[in-house]
Amino acid sequence: MSEEGEGLDDWEAAMQEQAEAEAEGGGEGDAQDDIDAIMNAEAQSGAQPADLEELSEDAPITGAEKKKLDTILDIPVTISMEVGRSEISIRNLLQLNQGSVVELDRVAGEPLDVLVNGTLIAHGEVVVINDKFGIRLTDVISQVERIKKLK
Repeated sequence: MSEEGEGLDDWEAAMQEQAEAEAEGGGEGDAQDDIDAIMNAEAQSGAQPADLEELSEDAPITGAEKKKLDTILDIPVTISMEVGRSEISIRNLLQLNQGSVVELDRVAGEPLDVLVNGTLIAHGEVVVINDKFGIRLTDVISQVERIKKLK
């Protein structure tokens, strides 16, 4: 057999093992069993889970929290708009010159990503105002979702 055929056989064997495991009830329950086992091991080793407050969109800001927030409001951040990305080899990068075209991973008309310090916060579309480019935000990611992505 050729190497391509052997790779296919390995793939078929792996798929068959997965199907058998799922048939035996080893689907989603196994993940929960693994989590439970890890939690039990941590409890036996003396590790304690941290008590964290649930995030909510409607939580009122106290006076002390407002003072803390005021201290960071003037910190500058970098905001950037990403049209798309492309991966090319260094050889192809060195061959680029005026007039070269680099194909991006997005289609025309797809929203741009708005990043603050490299973190996605929104999607938007390009607008031109007084001969300058701008971006109109079409979808802003909620604060809760942004915080979840940081973890």
